[in-house]
Amino acid sequence: MLVGYARVSTLDQSLNLQFDALKEVGCEKVFTEKVSGAKADRPELNKALEFIRSGDTLVVWKLDRLGRSIRQLIDTVNILNERGIGLRSLKESIDTTTSSGKLIFHIFCALAEFERDVIRERTHAGLAAARARGRKGGRKKAITPDKFKMAFDLYQKKELSVDKICENLGINRRTFYNYLAEHQKK
Repeated sequence: MLVGYARVSTLDQSLNLQFDALKEVGCEKVFTEKVSGAKADRPELNKALEFIRSGDTLVVWKLDRLGRSIRQLIDTVNILNERGIGLRSLKESIDTTTSSGKLIFHIFCALAEFERDVIRERTHAGLAAARARGRKGGRKKAITPDKFKMAFDLYQKKELSVDKICENLGINRRTFYNYLAEHQKK
């Protein structure tokens, strides 16, 4: 039996393209959901995995519909293989019920992992080059040390309430108290 799974990331996206393609290849049952692939909890995918039996094939329109990361995809395919269930991706023309399909799937996974590693290396090299030029990464401080000193003086003199001090600095109370705690550690 061919069992389909279709997913879109946002509520305003349509499942029609995927659903029609899955029905066209002969999926007898199609599970659909509108949820981000980054979310670990995908109820309809879980239902599809509970429904599908040994000898069946799970069909997706595209591999990225099944998992957001290579690790997710490999884990899912391994679970399917252990249960005797095949995976077929329409756009990538991958069918793990065949030996050539398994090979192509693993090559795709290896290439994607290689690409991720290259991106990580470039990012680290770029950050190192920026640090060598004196640039620091991360979020900018909410207030300058001079502004904090002024706010701290007002706080100690109790001339203004913390709310007024924060309003003048354009920060919230939590930020002020974080700076205060940091200052008191020194």
